[in-house]
Order: sequence, then C-alpha cells, then structure tokens
Amino acid sequence: MDGAQHGIVGLAVALGAGLLIGIERERRKGRGEARQAAGLRSFALAAVTGGLAQWLEVPGLVVSGAVFVALLGAVSHWKSRSSDPGLTTELALFTTYLIGVQSVLEPAFGGACGVGLAALLAARERLHRFATELLSEQELHDGLLLAALALIVLPLIPAGPLAWLAGMAPRPLAALVLLILAMQAAGHVALRWLGPRGGALLAGFVGGFVSSTATIASFGSRARADPAQMATLSSGAGLSSAATWLQALVLCVALSPVAALAFLPVALAGTLGAAGVGLLAWRTQGLPAAAGLPTSTGSALRPREALAVAALLGLVAAGVGQAQHRFGDAGLNLSIALAALIDAHAPVASLAALHAAGSLPVRGVVLGALIAVSVNSLTRVVVAAVAGGRAYAARAGAALFAGLALAWSAGWLFGR
Repeated sequence: MDGAQHGIVGLAVALGAGLLIGIERERRKGRGEARQAAGLRSFALAAVTGGLAQWLEVPGLVVSGAVFVALLGAVSHWKSRSSDPGLTTELALFTTYLIGVQSVLEPAFGGACGVGLAALLAARERLHRFATELLSEQELHDGLLLAALALIVLPLIPAGPLAWLAGMAPRPLAALVLLILAMQAAGHVALRWLGPRGGALLAGFVGGFVSSTATIASFGSRARADPAQMATLSSGAGLSSAATWLQALVLCVALSPVAALAFLPVALAGTLGAAGVGLLAWRTQGLPAAAGLPTSTGSALRPREALAVAALLGLVAAGVGQAQHRFGDAGLNLSIALAALIDAHAPVASLAALHAAGSLPVRGVVLGALIAVSVNSLTRVVVAAVAGGRAYAARAGAALFAGLALAWSAGWLFGR
C-alpha cells in the first residue's frame, strides 16, 4: 500500500487501541469529585495524537507530543483528589500515546501493544491477588534468583563449542541448569496450589525432569510405608517416566534442532504411552483423600541437583565422544548403554551434540536415544522393586514399558 493508505490504517489501529484502553480506564475512572481525570475520550485522543504526530513527519513533533502528554499526566496526578492516588492512569496515558506512534510505523505491532496494555490493566485484581496472596516471600526470592541467572549470568557464559565436551557449548549446559531450576520452581508453586490430591502426580511429573530414577525411588519408599497410596504413587512414577521422554526431546532441541525433529515422534509416543498407562491406573484405582505429598515452605530451588545433572551431561558427552572416535558405532552404542545405567538424559545430550558437530547421522541419534532410555528403564524397574516392592515395581514398570513399546514402534515406523 502507498503512504496515505498506510497512514490511514495506522490511525485506525491507533484509534482502536486507544478506545480499547480507554474503555478499561473508563470503568475504573469513578464518579464524583474523586474520579480520575482521563477516561475513554482522553485515551482515544492520546492514541490518535501519537499517530498523527508520526504520520505528519514534522521534525520534533513526536517528541513534543510526548512531552505534552507527560505534562498532562503530571498535572492530573498533582490535582488528583483520590485518597489513594496511583500512577497507573497517567503512565497508561503516556504509553497509549506511544502506541499511537507505533501504530503508524507498524500497525500490527501497535495493535498488539494496545491489546496487551488493555489486558494488563484489566488484570489488576488478579495480579494483586497473585502478588500478595498466592505468591509467598520465598517464591518471590526464587523467581528473582532465576531472573538474575537468566538475564545476567547466562549471557556471560561462552557460547562456542568445546572439543572436550564432544562439540557441546557451555551455554546450553548452563541453560539446562536454568531450565531444571525453573521446572523445580514451577512444580513447587503448582504443588502448593493444587493441594494434596493432585500433588503426587504433579510431583512425579516434575521430578522426572530432574531424575526419574530418584523420583521412582522416593515414591517407592512412600508406597512401602503406606500401601494405601500405592496406586497414586505408582501413577506419579509413570508420569516421571513420561517426563524423561520430554526431557530428552528438550535436550535435542537445545543442542540439535534437526535431530530433535527426527526424534519428535519417538518422544511423543513414549510420553503418551507412559503417561497414558500411569493415569489409567490412577483413574481405575481412584485417589484417596489423604494422598499426595506434603507441601514445603522452603526454597523450591535445588541448585546442587541441577548442577550435578549438568556436570554429568558434560562428563558423559566427553566419554561418548571419545568412544565413538576410537571404536566407531559399536563403541558409541556400548558407551551409551553403560552411561544410561545411571542416567538417560546425558547420553541423549551427547548424541545430539555429536550430530550438531557433524559426527553422527540423525538415525544414529534416534537409535542411541532409544537404547539409552531402554537401558535406563531397566535400572528404574530394579530401583522400584528395591524401594517399593514387587507390586509397586509392576505398576511403575507397566508405564515404563508401555512408553518404550510405543517409542520403538514410532522409531521403526518413522525411521524407515
């Protein structure tokens, strides 16, 4: 479209965004002497003014308009008669002006910004309740720590590959640590919100992203101590096995997206098989009212576990890379099987890294991942039998082997 048509579309978007934001503010404007100064018309005019200032292309007009709107907001706040004068309306008015400017530059982005601002303003009560009632002080600290790790520490870690990590880069390993910590925090919050009835299932699923073997062992000891909860705990163990497949897929996405695309049907089949059998057993047996895991008021973050997983990934990647270099594919598969006796994620990460470095074909990644999860499943069944007894191992093993059966079928079907 030409300049005139583009400008008209931009002004229309600006007007729509201003009206949308203004409707939300009008509902909160109040009545009488204590009412807010800006309402529906003010916000619509601010957005259109910003659009016109940008469209006219007069030097300094956009900046002058921004200063004028800011002064209007300051005067409005100064003259406010409200008993609790906030800055939300004044800041929203200034932002609406900027959205009007952006709507002429990029109508789609400007419209999206307008909808986003209106949604943010409309969610006032929900956000206040989340910040003051649902979110605990410790969870706030955990969130700030995660944000600092993601925005400050992670960008400082080198992104280039290292030869002794079989072509893996340090930054994806650090991102994996951050991902595990984020999953721990999300599981903690959701566990507290869901309460005891859904706690065991959720804890099993989230625990599988860190260590399905450890989760199965923990649930097994609880099932041995309280057989009445065996059905629920074995279902949680099945969900931890489903998380293993998803975690393997996440590792492939982070290290080799091409290999992840080939591994996608296998991972989804394994996830559906393990989760389906686990949830089916839970639905069949029912859930006792007292089942679940107790919630914790302490920190949800367990950095030692996350760092241990990342360190194990690096060590196994180095070992698998050396085995493949010296002994070829036979040594590669043997080293994967041996490493998978301890953990299934590390061999998968090393396979994806080898593919990213050009040392392994896609079919080798898929086959190796299937071998790794299969061998590790045997370890988890043995752990389940030792920790929870034969009955618990049979229930947890049913979900494990259902996932394996579907995953191998998908690998055979899509790998031909």
